[in-house]
Amino acid sequence: MAVICCHAKRLVRPNRRFAALVEALMKRIAVAFALILGAQGAIAQPRPSTPARSCAASRQDVLAHGAAVLGTGGQTYDRFVRDRSFCQFDEIIEPAWVPSRDTPTCFVGYRCKTGSFWDD
Repeated sequence: MAVICCHAKRLVRPNRRFAALVEALMKRIAVAFALILGAQGAIAQPRPSTPARSCAASRQDVLAHGAAVLGTGGQTYDRFVRDRSFCQFDEIIEPAWVPSRDTPTCFVGYRCKTGSFWDD
């Protein structure tokens, strides 16, 4: 690539070594920028806390998404499902009751538990 210098009206060729350094620097900046943007998705997402929400809101989350991780108070949480199709093939479901803002025992769905259909 040739550039005409505006003052001397002569042809100036850019330094190839300098151009290679600039190109390498730009690639590093682009990679760093991509890594920073990609890391944003890995930040922990807050989960809804059932004691702070109404029973209907917690139940609706499970129904709408099929499965949801809800906080059940303090640092405890669990995964609740709408039906058995959201569990592993060797798991069974059991009814799940959690505390909510408007009632101490709110049915939000089911928990997947390891076991078989023939266990009592």
